[in-house]
Amino acid sequence: MEAAKAPQEVEVRTTKKKPKTFKKLTSFLLLFFTLVVSVGIGYALGHFYFWNDVDMKRVNEQFTYYKEEVRKDPSNLQNRIVLGYTYFLKGDNEKAIKEFDYVLEQDKNYYDAHYNLGLVFLDEERYNEALIEFEKTVNIAPKDYKGHVQMGIAYRGLEEYDKATKALEQANKLAPTNSDIIYQIGMVAEAKGEYSDAIAIYKDALAYDPLYQDAVDALDRLKDKDTKAEGE
Repeated sequence: MEAAKAPQEVEVRTTKKKPKTFKKLTSFLLLFFTLVVSVGIGYALGHFYFWNDVDMKRVNEQFTYYKEEVRKDPSNLQNRIVLGYTYFLKGDNEKAIKEFDYVLEQDKNYYDAHYNLGLVFLDEERYNEALIEFEKTVNIAPKDYKGHVQMGIAYRGLEEYDKATKALEQANKLAPTNSDIIYQIGMVAEAKGEYSDAIAIYKDALAYDPLYQDAVDALDRLKDKDTKAEGE
């Protein structure tokens, strides 16, 4: 499924017709969050969301909008995907799962439903169940690197490190120089206790994105461990 394309420019003007202006702004916010669901930004590549008050306001706006859209048109599966993802952002995994399950009852090969369901299972550390969902995404769209990344994360959670590395290396072939993927490979090395290798990999991630905070934090975290390893 192709992700929605964001407009190159969104202009919001202040006029006396406030409802129209609000509609334009809301449409832009909804488009942004729909894009998050479709292309798998943020947690989809192994990060966790840390929403501030402004972000949560937007999430709540999206929730209100899509809950009403689903009420008006229950058969629109994409709206249910976005509603389910919004439940996930709000921390209501149970309702998120119900929305994704409903979609899969209508279409068992719906990529976004499997993918987002896998994200919920990762969040709950239900790694075997997450792996099943991401394997399905890879079968549906084998050239989409995100499914391979998530398989790698799930395998790492199961401590199956060789399989995790293999999945992430496949993702890296599909999307070379992606700092998120490189970072995840470093996470596997770190989980194995291969601290020197992990440090080198995190530095590679920073070479592509010098502002990659997770990699910076990882290097700080491993300073003492790497020193101890050299002294042994």
